[in-house]
Amino acid sequence: MSALSPRVAAVYEGIVQDLIDELGKLPGIGPKSAQRIAFHLLDADEASVRRLAEVLVTVKETVRFCEICGNVSASETCRICSDPRRTEAVICVVEESKDIVAIERIREFKGRYHVLGGAIDPIGGIGPNDLRIKELMARLGSGETQEIILALDPNIEGEATASYLSRLLQPMDITVTRLASGLPVGGDLDYADEMTLGRAFTGRQTV
Repeated sequence: MSALSPRVAAVYEGIVQDLIDELGKLPGIGPKSAQRIAFHLLDADEASVRRLAEVLVTVKETVRFCEICGNVSASETCRICSDPRRTEAVICVVEESKDIVAIERIREFKGRYHVLGGAIDPIGGIGPNDLRIKELMARLGSGETQEIILALDPNIEGEATASYLSRLLQPMDITVTRLASGLPVGGDLDYADEMTLGRAFTGRQTV
């Protein structure tokens, strides 16, 4: 049996169903999970719900992206780019800010990051010009960077993006590496456990 969308399976009235529908649009939240969250919010005290609403609005109003790497930040420059202990000699290129969190968990990488803001996806209408590739090339103009690590998701879009960047960086005097095998094909970087991701970093290979 095929799963019904929240709207097709609508059994609640008005604003309650609207809440379930909106929650169901969140990644990883299906109709049943959306219904459970909706009723949890209905059962919660008003102060807790208002606090949640205020935090959501504040996040949209105040959180910005680092002007250097593109990571989410509370100021113009994120804490990693502001940290003098981090080296610009190695830049790890990731698709999304959440991937930085996954890599930082292993506590082995001491370089800096560059967030592309996605991956090349012709079917989805995302091309190289839609990503922060120009910003990456501008950073490399300083000559400080000796290695680029392509830490992209091991799926079709990640492979396409890695191939494009490898060709783009080939004429430059910079070592380009990719994470070693061990990450599950088709998975997301932020779902990898620390041991698997740590081994992938240690065993990265030149491309």
